[in-house]
Order: sequence, then structure tokens, then C-alpha cells
Amino acid sequence: MIKKRKVCVITGTRAEYGLLYWLIKEIEGSEELDLQLIVTGMHLSPEFGLTFQQIEKDGFIIDRKIEMLLSSDTAAGISKSMGIAMLGFADAFEELSPDLIVILGDRYEMLSAASAAMVACIPIAHIHGGETTEGVFDESIRHSITKMSFLHFTAAEIYRQRVVQLGEQPDRVFNVGALGLDNIQKLNLLERHEFEESINFKLAKHNLLVTFHPATLEENTAKTQINELLLALGQQKDTHFIFTKTNSDPSGRIVNQKIDTFVQKYPEKAVSYSSLGQLRYLSAMKFVDGVIGNSSSGLIEAPSFKLGTVNIGDRQRGRIKSSNVIDCLPNKDSINEAISRLYSKEFQSELKKVTNPYGSPGASKKVVQLLINHPWDMDLKKSFYDLP
Repeated sequence: MIKKRKVCVITGTRAEYGLLYWLIKEIEGSEELDLQLIVTGMHLSPEFGLTFQQIEKDGFIIDRKIEMLLSSDTAAGISKSMGIAMLGFADAFEELSPDLIVILGDRYEMLSAASAAMVACIPIAHIHGGETTEGVFDESIRHSITKMSFLHFTAAEIYRQRVVQLGEQPDRVFNVGALGLDNIQKLNLLERHEFEESINFKLAKHNLLVTFHPATLEENTAKTQINELLLALGQQKDTHFIFTKTNSDPSGRIVNQKIDTFVQKYPEKAVSYSSLGQLRYLSAMKFVDGVIGNSSSGLIEAPSFKLGTVNIGDRQRGRIKSSNVIDCLPNKDSINEAISRLYSKEFQSELKKVTNPYGSPGASKKVVQLLINHPWDMDLKKSFYDLP
């Protein structure tokens, strides 16, 4: 009997799990791979909805839960959370003894996981490397994880080239496209009445999906910027707002408190959720007029819906964007101007021609096949690849 390769997938946030869902399903159903699942971070926090319960509801067995979040969104609190996570991952890897771990993205939880795996000489497969988000410290974390990783699965060719530019051997770097696009193809998205029932909220003539995160490389701007955004939204007529709250980032609580205050002030036209989940979030994209804020979903998933995005500030600066994206400054006047352009006939006409720069559905299957086909005897002594 052929020994299965133990592949350990790690997830720490609701959004990340939504992207990983079909990959986890593919690994679980593979005859060559044995799925292990570690859940950490926001999934285990009541403040962020205890979303590990959704993972279990989806039928997955969670092999380890690693508690790490302290009751603080300060820089010191997050640094301490990273240290606690390192302790947890060290024990989990020793007990589970995975042949390879899979990490997506650039959050600090994944930096702790990658660091522990590197020291334990466990190969790392990294998804969504090579991207740039110049307004947040995730940028440095992402590239750090790249240098710790052995296999790389990027979302676009320019990102594959950038991972190679970082010195990774080209034969270990694969452009598979964005995992999140698999959800658009595979999920049976809700009808309008089903969506309204699921969020207990009626849509209006105009509707906007709003997600705003702190720009973590800027000092104390979150409060001012979310205030400016909410002032702009408060001036919109005949419009309802669906807010998804921020992650466990520095100053994230300030943003969430401001959203709560806005929803309390305008209960008839605004609703907020810590986690909509992929089904409701993508279903929302079917019915709203645009995505507002600074979430990567406005750049990666929205183009597939021919949906306009108002991208505020520098959080996503450096990422490739389709023509569906309208960049603006994080102040009321600039945001209002961008929203006006979003609704303009000219822009709406342009949206019909939008193509998604992050590829097409199918990334999950590609990743699994590459994991299966890659030689098992991986020599972790990497040679730095110098560009010709």
C-alpha cells in the first residue's frame, strides 16, 4: 500500500478559509494525500464569530486548534500573539508530523506557522506569494514566508516572476491563478430573496458592499479614515450598506466600533457582520452596485462579477488591478467622487468588457496535482536563483 503524503493546511481567518475551502476538499478526496487541518487565530475568537464552527459544519475534522489571540489589537498585543502561536505550532507539528504544510497569504498568524515549520524542517507550500500591498506590514510578511517556502503557487504570472526574482528556483514556482475564483464557479449562489433572508435585511434601489481594514504601515490613520468613509456613505441617497468587519489587525477594533455606531444610527439602511462567509459574501456581489473599501476581494473576485470597486487609500497599493477598480484617497470628497464615477453610465459600460487578471477557476485542482506529482524527497537546501 502506497503511503499517503500528510498535507497540513493551516487557516486563521474567515476570508482565508473561504479561499482554501475547495483546496481542502480536493486534498481530503485525494487517494495520494492525507489531509491534516490546523485552525487558529480569529477562527477561535468569540469577537470574530467563532468561525471554526463553520469549518466543522462543513464536515472537516480539525486536527489541532491553536489559541493565540490576546484581547488586544495593539502592536505589542499582536507581537505577543505571534509568540504564543509559535509555541502552539511547534507542539502541533511535533505531534502531527506533517510531510508538508500549506499556507495562504501574508498574515502574522502564517508567519508564526512558517517559522515553526522552517525550524522543524517541514517543507512549506505557499499560496499567493509575489504580490505587493505597500500600505500594510503584510507585504514584508508575505515575502518572508516566500523565502521560507519550498513550493510556490501564485495567482498571476507577474507574481510568479516576482517570486523567482526573490531567488526561488523557477521549477518550484507555479502560476495557478487565484483560489477564490473556484468559489464563484462551484458555489450555488443565493437568489435575491434567499440572500435577504440570510442576512435579515432588505436590499434597496442601490446597495454597496463595504469592507475597510486599517493600513497597518500608517500611524494612527484608521480612525480618521473610517470616519471619512462613513461620512461619505452617510451622504448617499436611496442606498443600503452591507458591512463586513475588519480582521484582528492593529486598530481593527476602532474600525469595528465606528461601523457599529453607523449601523445603530442608520438601522434601516445598514447592516454589519463579523463574517458573512463565502456563500453570502459572493452572493452579495451578485446584487450590489459596487464594492467599497480596501479589501483584496474588490480586486480579485469582483472583476469576475463585472462589478465596480472603489479602492480607498494605500492598503492594496501595488497589486495588479483590472479596469473595474477606481482608486481614491481616504477622504470624504475623494470617496464621493469615486462613488459618483462608479454609478456613471460610462464606467458601467466599461465594466461589461472587464477581464479578471487573476485567471479563471481551477486553481485548487492544479495545486493538488502539483502536490501529488512533486518528488517526495525534497532537499530543503535551496540555492538562490540569480536572474539571467
